[in-house]
Amino acid sequence: MTATDLREHYRLTRFLFLRALGLIYSIAFLSLAQQVLPLLGSHGLLPAQPYLERFAGGDRMAAARELPAIFWLDCSDAFLQACAWSGVVLSAALLFGVADVPLLFVLWALYMSFIHIGQLWYGYGWEILLLETGFLAVFVCPLLDPRPAAGAEPPRVVWWLLRWVLFRVMFGAGLIKLRGDPCWRDLTCMVYHYETQPLPNPLSWYLHQLPPWFHTLEVLFNHFVELIVPWTLFAPRRVRHIGGLFLVAFQLTLIVSGNLSFLNWLTLTLCISCFDDGALQYVLPRRLRERLLPPPPRPPAAARRAVAYALAALVAYLSIAPARNLLGSRQVMNGSFDRLHLVNTYGAFGSIGRVRDEVILQGTTDSTIGDATQWRDYELKCKPGDVNRRPCVVAPYQLRIDWQIWFAAMQDPRSNPWLIHLIAQLLRNDPGALSLLANNPFPDKPPAFIRAELYEYHFTHWGDVTPAWWTRSRVDAYLPPLSLQSPELQRFLKSRGWQ
Repeated sequence: MTATDLREHYRLTRFLFLRALGLIYSIAFLSLAQQVLPLLGSHGLLPAQPYLERFAGGDRMAAARELPAIFWLDCSDAFLQACAWSGVVLSAALLFGVADVPLLFVLWALYMSFIHIGQLWYGYGWEILLLETGFLAVFVCPLLDPRPAAGAEPPRVVWWLLRWVLFRVMFGAGLIKLRGDPCWRDLTCMVYHYETQPLPNPLSWYLHQLPPWFHTLEVLFNHFVELIVPWTLFAPRRVRHIGGLFLVAFQLTLIVSGNLSFLNWLTLTLCISCFDDGALQYVLPRRLRERLLPPPPRPPAAARRAVAYALAALVAYLSIAPARNLLGSRQVMNGSFDRLHLVNTYGAFGSIGRVRDEVILQGTTDSTIGDATQWRDYELKCKPGDVNRRPCVVAPYQLRIDWQIWFAAMQDPRSNPWLIHLIAQLLRNDPGALSLLANNPFPDKPPAFIRAELYEYHFTHWGDVTPAWWTRSRVDAYLPPLSLQSPELQRFLKSRGWQ
């Protein structure tokens, strides 16, 4: 087939899109499988079973309709782990080329179930973005034939729906910035962003050192890509391809400059919908093209086209509320308007911190607290702690406690009961809680007391004669020293059912 013949055909596009989505699902489920018990298990920081019981309020059927999840049937630790590892296996199958409607539907339903019990650990925009993308992917793959080149052409309307998702992701992020922090309007936000973002990586340190004029250009480029380029997604194919290249380049810069979980990787996956086979044939290996493209593309069956147009009508109806939110003066960032998260609203970094505060957990084996007490720091796997430790590279994997404690530093301790529960578990040297951390300063016996201190962190600078990546100074106490014998801690744990 000639390049002209491949225009507006999407077999190569489908192959790349489904493999990329398989990678995202694999990472999401792997992160879940490795952290689900210490976060959501029966002895987790926010156990799922009591959460479902409180949500049900005595009427489980009504609650299940409002919060669809397979875990209404069973929320035991064994079942949580079995479902998580099943997701890993099914995601790996998708990554390596097995793709049909039942597989994609099970992955979507399974991940939605975890989001619905995940509480604050799964309250991020990329979670519902994966659900929306994963649901549309059900209509891209063959019905029952899992072969990567099987089946007729995917209906074109589904690719337009995926571009509509990508438009809302990018344009929503652009609008929330203009309406949010003034530094996006005076073009200074990037002066602070690399240092204060949730989980900086090593390159973040170097980018932070660049001059202010460069950071001004970064903000201008950000506004261009998020506010102007998304409109090219609905333009003729050549313009759409150029817009897609800008979006890909932008996501790659975000990937190398920080650890934003799988958000940018999933957005890259959506960017694949910008390109048809006529464009992708120039960048994919010849052997792969020969395997996927012949024979000539077969148009989708009438029944499948009807289903695709019904899907488009449903998405159009469900898009009314997100569109109103997008255009309204009180735009909400990252929210759902239906219980299945089929069409959502998105946004990122509507506000930028000027100073980086960190909650540092410290323990001691001293039986009494005094001026001579020696405190030892607990380290999280990717958060700034030890000033000499190099920033990590962890994305697209998500360390959920590292992310959540970043928010805790900006909030009152009473807004984060999970942190007090974590301290209680560390006072017992609980293996599950310790698995979420990078170290255990007390391997021989549990600490007698643990406290939380608030520190202000800053990157070191070019020319500093030091091996450190950070400087830090104490701001204040965040939580006072707590012991397992503390009556306040015992009352708190009992009130939450966390004994």
